Amino acid sequence: MQEVKIFDTTLRDGEQSPGCSMTIDEKIKVAIQLDKLGVDIIEAGFAAASPGDFEAISKISEVVKNSTVCSLARALESDIKKAGEAIKDATHQRIHTFIATSPIHMQYKLKMSPDEVIKRAVKAVEYAKTFCDDVEFSCEDAGRSEMSFLKEIISAVIQAGAQTINIPDTVGYTMPWEFGGQIKELVDFVNGKAIISVHCHNDLGLATANSIQAVKNGARQVECTINGIGERAGNAALEEVVMIINTRRDVFGDVKTNINPKEIYKTSRLLTSITGIEPQPNKAIVGKNAFAHESGIHQDGVLKHRDTYEIIKAEDIGIEKNNSIVLGKHSGRHAFSDKLKELGYELSDEELNKAFERFKVLADKKKEIFDEDIIAIINDEMINKQKMYELVNLQLNDCANGLASAAATIKIEDRLITDAAIGEGTIDAVFKVIDRITGYSGELIRYKVDSVTQGKDALAKVNVQVIFDKTKPAIMGHGLNIDTMTASAKAYLNALNSFVVTKDLLTTTKISYRDL
Repeated sequence: MQEVKIFDTTLRDGEQSPGCSMTIDEKIKVAIQLDKLGVDIIEAGFAAASPGDFEAISKISEVVKNSTVCSLARALESDIKKAGEAIKDATHQRIHTFIATSPIHMQYKLKMSPDEVIKRAVKAVEYAKTFCDDVEFSCEDAGRSEMSFLKEIISAVIQAGAQTINIPDTVGYTMPWEFGGQIKELVDFVNGKAIISVHCHNDLGLATANSIQAVKNGARQVECTINGIGERAGNAALEEVVMIINTRRDVFGDVKTNINPKEIYKTSRLLTSITGIEPQPNKAIVGKNAFAHESGIHQDGVLKHRDTYEIIKAEDIGIEKNNSIVLGKHSGRHAFSDKLKELGYELSDEELNKAFERFKVLADKKKEIFDEDIIAIINDEMINKQKMYELVNLQLNDCANGLASAAATIKIEDRLITDAAIGEGTIDAVFKVIDRITGYSGELIRYKVDSVTQGKDALAKVNVQVIFDKTKPAIMGHGLNIDTMTASAKAYLNALNSFVVTKDLLTTTKISYRDL
């Protein structure tokens, strides 16, 4: 098998992403997890950047045992000395030194001639070799550098002792076919004298594509970050690069990485918890929706055979329990029925149809459906099986003078009756209009509202206690709706229906109320 080394720069380039700064303790936690993930090289920071970076690299060097610990350094003796001192306690050490090689960088940033750049690079590599054997050299902005100059400086630094040559697409400028061709030419040029590495940025959304094209053309180290964080639009995402190679064995043949994929999701979540920056929901591999199916067609296919729509399984990256079937307005009856069975409900066809209709109505109003929503719908449906009175429509109007009005349409057997009422507050108006339409007068004893789930679009669950006959105890009523006032009306009607059913039962069976 041909090994592709994974060089993780989350703690260096990743931390340069705005909002992603980490404390020393947080960096140590990430480094320990990266070691567990199986990363070959951890770029722990830029030792010369600050005392904090130097200390973080030093402490990471003490705790990481398997991965190589690396520090970045400009092609300056002072930087390289700091890097060497920071990694001195690491079991496996590397210094990564760099200098810009593109005409625009040499002219405007460095203000140096090509010959001066080569001399500086050679001197830097030779000095780095006095601290450790493993030295990597980067041609900054290689994507916009001239091939003839790249070959000249690469040849010089390899002779000086560099074992890895990094070709960064620093500004994310190159196209995959351009970058792949560039890498192939350089791999052929070094002819095994050094490993060709790549470090791609995502300014045009091509970081992973360029990295993969590079691997296909002989690069044997990829520099990347967890969740793709990094300067500007970020870096190639480690999870994407690794899972592409793992999934497409037909394309990459005997190429492999040392990454343990079952640690990918855990590493992603650790970084998210530290930085507070969530990957976009549709982010490949680690996004919230990466393994989610809401379309009825997709759900039906996945329930019949997962391979119909899943090329990677959630458990492959360490997600122990994955609710891949996400219920929403696009979901079909098959997925809804399967969810009910998962929750422990066995419904008749008629009950399923009614519950599914209510689910669809809710899904049109609510962005995300939770298990608690489904449970509440089923329980509410069971409670309201026998309904003499059914709410069809409710309209409210708050008046500036403190009075409120409510208009309602209620179905009584096969008739629709509409009326309106004024009350001292919205709830009072709602209950009074129900009393007017049904002919019953209830006294509200208890009123309680609960949220079924979180979020501003959560279902409201209303519980009421109402007395319709003062010689008898109060009747409980339950209502469920995304709108609290509608849920309140349903709860009141539910109590009334229970009262009517109970009253009718007492009349036909001639038993006392207390015997029930």
